[in-house]
Amino acid sequence: MAKIGTFDAGNFWKNAYAHQRGKLLKKVSVPDDQIIALVNKKYMELPAALKYDIETSGITKKELQ
Repeated sequence: MAKIGTFDAGNFWKNAYAHQRGKLLKKVSVPDDQIIALVNKKYMELPAALKYDIETSGITKKELQ
């Protein structure tokens, strides 16, 4: 069985600027009005379902730079 690859979102979120966080949230289909509220939160404060979507989305760090 293949291992599911996950994105290290916690470290990315800690080191990213707001526009990079916004780009990540857009890639996982978060509405624009929610992006504004979420970019300034800590990663652990995000809803669990959203964190799961981010980590299993297959996004790479290079796509967000």
